[in-house]
Amino acid sequence: MKELPEWAVRLRVERCAQLWSQKEMAKRLTEVADEWTRERLPVRDSLVRSIKGWEAGRHKPKNPYLTLYCRVFDMTEAELFAIGETAQVRLPAVSDDGGLPVQGFARVPRARMDAAVVEALVSAYIGLVPNASNLERSPQSSLVREETHGDDMDTERRRLLQLAVASAGIGMLGEPVRHLLDLSLNHDFRSIEEWELASSDHLYALRTRAPAQVVADLVIDLLAVRRQMEMSSPVEVVELQRVMAGLSTIHANALTRLGDHGAAIRWWHTTRHAADASGDRELRLLVRCEEAGHGLYGQRAPETVLRLVRNAKQIGGGPSVDLMSTQAKALTLLGRHDEAREALNVLLDLTTKGSTGDSLGFWKESQIHFTESWVHAGAGDENKADKARENVLRLSTDYQYRANVLLHEAHCTVVRGGIDEGMRQAAAVIAPLPPAYRSNHIIETGRMLLRAVPFDQQNRPAIGEFREVLADKVTR
Repeated sequence: MKELPEWAVRLRVERCAQLWSQKEMAKRLTEVADEWTRERLPVRDSLVRSIKGWEAGRHKPKNPYLTLYCRVFDMTEAELFAIGETAQVRLPAVSDDGGLPVQGFARVPRARMDAAVVEALVSAYIGLVPNASNLERSPQSSLVREETHGDDMDTERRRLLQLAVASAGIGMLGEPVRHLLDLSLNHDFRSIEEWELASSDHLYALRTRAPAQVVADLVIDLLAVRRQMEMSSPVEVVELQRVMAGLSTIHANALTRLGDHGAAIRWWHTTRHAADASGDRELRLLVRCEEAGHGLYGQRAPETVLRLVRNAKQIGGGPSVDLMSTQAKALTLLGRHDEAREALNVLLDLTTKGSTGDSLGFWKESQIHFTESWVHAGAGDENKADKARENVLRLSTDYQYRANVLLHEAHCTVVRGGIDEGMRQAAAVIAPLPPAYRSNHIIETGRMLLRAVPFDQQNRPAIGEFREVLADKVTR
């Protein structure tokens, strides 16, 4: 097996995670450079050759490329170019416990098999996994290969299907393989209207299906829209950037629900870039609102979320219903209940004046009442929290919102001193949920209850039992 420096593997993995070709990577590096640096960068083809050399581990990038890479991936130099062990790159193979290594690193539990396989297939498609057609004969191979272009695209699609069969068996892949077969039939590219319909379907799936399945289905369309952008006119690309931003928002949301925070944060970066490239102000604001809101679930510190809200307000020219919703929730997490109520009042005032959420369907009326439930439960205001919860259950079909608003009830009970009762209420919400539906959002809301318990009460038996319910999400 060829060993590569850890930083070389990381450069390629981060690029492939964004579904970027090496040519696209060169374009991104150029775009983030300041004017003085940009004028001194080599021509695009030369930069592509350098990227291939870096990813092959032949030599490590030096400044200004170190800085440019960090800007593109929104990572520190220590994170991206850490000097240490070499990384051994392996092709996906079924593990003893039924899981799959994704991109040669993380082991994924059985419940996420489809998502893991699809991620491996996409990695193969864009160059992470080489020599896929020879997988049966060669279970180990080098990361280094030239990327596929032009007429070789159909051959590469067939290699993907061979990889699918060899790595997991055709019966284990199901719907993802059907998508790949569809790609191999040279279907015409979709119209913008068809892409908008697909986005609506994925958004509906996010609210009704297990997040692992959402990721498995989404990654195929993300790959397809990326390919279509590469073959479209500049005018069409602008519209497809809107599609990419919408799909990426759903993808980052689903990754957050899976608790894959590192990947989610990088996808939020991709989403912002696509939205900004579209020039659509509403979309630019939407993706930043979504990023801030999902940061509340263990992904970012509440203070960081408030900073994201402030930055988004500058784009929107002031407060919006979704931004004020996130602001109120973040302030509640920080125990700043008076400020949280003030933010909630601004939110309610905006709604009475006819202000609504986005036109793409991300924002729903139930989210207003969900915010009320969050704020009032955190402050221990039982009557107001009860009324808000009833409205959420009446309006929302999102299993995650319905579970979490019931956890708000338990949270309010704990805040009011009923620790044992609150823990039993929360356990009764989470325990019956199938493991695939115990999303990070639900588990993190359960952890909010634990943080509401005074330190000297943390050893109560009811708390230990509830901790076991939360831990069962990982082990099942």
